[in-house]
Amino acid sequence: MEIDSVRVESSLWIGNKRYRAHLSGWYFSWTEIDKRNREKKTISVPVSEVIGVKEGRVEIQPQKKVEDTDIDFTLFYVKRSSKGNGIRAPWSLGRTQFCCPSRAVRDQWITQLRTALKTHSPSRPHRLLVFINPFGGKKRGKQIFHSLVAPLFELAGISSHVVVTERANQARDYILKKDLTGFDGVICVGGDGMFSELLHGVIGRTQQEAGVSEHDLTVMLQPCDLHIGIIPAGSTDCVCFTTIGINDPVTSTLHIIIGDSQPLDVCSVHYQSTLVRYSVSMVGYGFYGDVLAESERHRWMGPLRYDYSGCMVYLGNRSYPGLVQYLPADSHISSPRDNTRCLSGCRVCSESKERLFPHFDSSSSLYSTNVSQYSSELEGEWVTVEGRFKCVSLTCMSSSCPRSPKGLSPSAHLADGTADLILVRETNPLGFLTYLHRHTNTQDQFDLPFVEVHRVRAVRFSLPPGEEEEEEEEGDREVQASAERVLDDPEKLCSSDIAGHSQQHLAGRTERRNVTTSRVKHRGFVCGTCCTKPRSISVWNCDGEILPHTEISCRIHGQLVRLFARGIEDSTMA
Repeated sequence: MEIDSVRVESSLWIGNKRYRAHLSGWYFSWTEIDKRNREKKTISVPVSEVIGVKEGRVEIQPQKKVEDTDIDFTLFYVKRSSKGNGIRAPWSLGRTQFCCPSRAVRDQWITQLRTALKTHSPSRPHRLLVFINPFGGKKRGKQIFHSLVAPLFELAGISSHVVVTERANQARDYILKKDLTGFDGVICVGGDGMFSELLHGVIGRTQQEAGVSEHDLTVMLQPCDLHIGIIPAGSTDCVCFTTIGINDPVTSTLHIIIGDSQPLDVCSVHYQSTLVRYSVSMVGYGFYGDVLAESERHRWMGPLRYDYSGCMVYLGNRSYPGLVQYLPADSHISSPRDNTRCLSGCRVCSESKERLFPHFDSSSSLYSTNVSQYSSELEGEWVTVEGRFKCVSLTCMSSSCPRSPKGLSPSAHLADGTADLILVRETNPLGFLTYLHRHTNTQDQFDLPFVEVHRVRAVRFSLPPGEEEEEEEEGDREVQASAERVLDDPEKLCSSDIAGHSQQHLAGRTERRNVTTSRVKHRGFVCGTCCTKPRSISVWNCDGEILPHTEISCRIHGQLVRLFARGIEDSTMA
């Protein structure tokens, strides 16, 4: 019998109050009945948001407690809370204990609810690979997982294999090399850096198995089947905030449990014929690169170094020459100035699948079918912009965070195969401060005469003729030392100086360190604010990592990976 035609209804009790419970189709509802048999308040829970059904009276929080009775069962489900510290309401674990007239009635309810759960939530994960970064953020990764996440996984019947990382790129290497058979997803308990490791591992593993070279800028990468989940435990957690709307471990865990799936665009960054790195949030040159490079000189300050470095770089008031070429996206589909938000169920992202994968057979799964082919995405008329820039930024998402709820580009989409290119030309310090301040309020940061934004499919950045020679003449010993600290782990930059197979590149090779470090010494990242001679070039900040190259090419790969998320829910849904 189809579950949609199953109709279960009976009287149940919650405490001393009688309710009429009803399971039909996609919802389980219970309505309070007063002494005159009149209906009062009704509570309705989508079956897809039921976390679990347990016999007896069961409590999970603050600690597990089970009272086995013959006529009771406990329902656990997603409960939307009041407005929280984000741009959406957080989720919490709802719990209701029902008392039945008899054990037979209780068993019937449990059986029917579990059957409905399997029918309406077939994509829920059953086994997960969890990576915990014990050093990220406030170093609470292990505590967050064991106290908040693990009990919910157990309640939902999800088994997990936990790896506590001890070095940089351990998670990435594990995904690239170990047997992942049986895992439905990989989870990071950490910040954006930990997510980046999983991202590189999942993409690299998928391309290896598909026989696709990641270094080829013209190739269409194979979409990744393995989902990625994020339990926020870092300092900023930009990716989590942008894809869910709040940095809350319980909310993220519940999204993972119910098997939410959010496709995500990824930007590949190349130097000549070599893949340098993947990015999902920001690739920034100028101000944002300088802040990261400057912060490397003040690591002893901890997280405060970012605020300090931002202030120092702002006072330096630098701008840099550059030649930017970009391939525009179709302006009829969407625009970075259309004042829309990419929310859960976004129409633009939903309708982009057919455009991004024109040869995809809808009868099969995109993420289990080899769709690799040479793409025509780089065809079209390129636009060239030359000048001096305070900063050049490319973002595949709004890149919002608690300190900047709108983000770098408020109308950017998560899964439409485009990114937003933001060019901030040379201007006076007050004008640039106005631009930065508008990221924190409701004013339009693009409504300034020295700022332009374009929705693009690909970008190339180069130095104007004559600048490279000056770049090689200059040096900064302090910043070289900072660069060498970044390069102490030769795999940290996920870069390669020898084009080759993707596995060789992503696994890294120790002997390449000297080549990369030598290049950085010649390029010199950024001088301190007391430098007597302003720098002529900046560095690229790629999702919090310094790139070893200045002249790069970027391409957007639409819906390349999938997260355990659903996008930001509209506030009216809370």
